[in-house]
Amino acid sequence: MTARRPIAQPQQPRILTGLAPVVSEATVVLILGSFPSVRSLAQRQYYAHPQNQFWRILQALWPHDALPMEPDSYEKRSGWLLAHGLGLWDVYGQCTRSGSLDAAIRDAVPNDIAALRLPALAAVAHNGGESFKHARHTRGLGVPVHRLPSTSPAHASWDLERKVAAWREVIGQYLPVQAPVMPSGQ
Repeated sequence: MTARRPIAQPQQPRILTGLAPVVSEATVVLILGSFPSVRSLAQRQYYAHPQNQFWRILQALWPHDALPMEPDSYEKRSGWLLAHGLGLWDVYGQCTRSGSLDAAIRDAVPNDIAALRLPALAAVAHNGGESFKHARHTRGLGVPVHRLPSTSPAHASWDLERKVAAWREVIGQYLPVQAPVMPSGQ
């Protein structure tokens, strides 16, 4: 008699919970992503994946103000972000997802963005298409809503320079961004 193997039961996807917002009463532009990557959730840090271009893009907007990038400097990075009038959160507070791709997000529960009550808020900027799908929820805040190119490594159709230009155009409408640093000899 052959031993029967037990039939594998499909695993129920685990409900994932996002990160807390990084905002202050001085937040002028709220940047909304979709949901943190696996790495970001594990490290409890927004945009923790080294290939994500989020922090590099922000550094390019303020090239003369060094952004702390050491592995243990997330609190300093968050403070830097707030000092520049930016805030950060995601459109989804919970979801199920296998991996980190936005396309794999299921059963998403939106965050209550209006509950943040940001008195200096002048604009909302969605980091990528999945976030921008929820622009209708942010339009109710009474401020302009923008779609920015995703900083995700999965969004490789735009190079870094093009993404920086798009981010500079939007963020620069509300905050004093610095001129780009030109290589010497130009």
